[in-house]
Amino acid sequence: MQDVSILVLEDERAIADMIEIILRKEGFLDITLCCTVQEAKNKFKTKVFDFYLLDIMLPDGSGLDIANIIREYSEAPIFFLTAKGSDADKLRGFMNGADDYITKPFNPLELVARVKVQLTRYMKKKIVSKSHVFTCNGFTFDMDAAEIMVDGTKEIISGRLFHLLKYLCENVGQVLSKEQIYERIWGGYLFDDNTVMVHIRKLREKIEKNPGKPTYIITVRGIGYKLVGDALS
Repeated sequence: MQDVSILVLEDERAIADMIEIILRKEGFLDITLCCTVQEAKNKFKTKVFDFYLLDIMLPDGSGLDIANIIREYSEAPIFFLTAKGSDADKLRGFMNGADDYITKPFNPLELVARVKVQLTRYMKKKIVSKSHVFTCNGFTFDMDAAEIMVDGTKEIISGRLFHLLKYLCENVGQVLSKEQIYERIWGGYLFDDNTVMVHIRKLREKIEKNPGKPTYIITVRGIGYKLVGDALS
């Protein structure tokens, strides 16, 4: 468990420190503490974690919002640790992607036991699952880690851009119409040509050496776009 990375989002410093101490005693060494929503968002830009322990009521927002962001690119376990213990609050937590919900005050030993159970299940699933990596010259996309690497520089990719790049990689070499892309990524039938073009441009800015003259995401006039590169491994 030493290699497992855990993010704890808790604004009460005494509780956060206590959680870190008990987790470290159990052999979890890679622990990141955050006390605000913005601080957590900044951490997501550079690292994907294996476990998330989130408070709900925070100075600058809600842990529920953070959970929604995590679920856009990760299936890692999410625990809510909060004083809000009504049935409605718990239901809201589970609807926002939580795997467990623990109310304050809590038993530290029970918390550790629950964390271990969820992490063991997740890590086994992670090891068994096949790695999905797309490579093309200086560009690499690791779908499992939600990371792109361009010329040696690594960056987390999330939200619609993650799903857009994943869809293109899964259909490498095939021409995808704008309508196909929109329906797959945004759903519904209210096609918006501009939305697709804007996101393709943003994606090119992240992976292309020269976004104005793309070599990875090629425009096929009158139809849509095609990703060129190696197959998934």
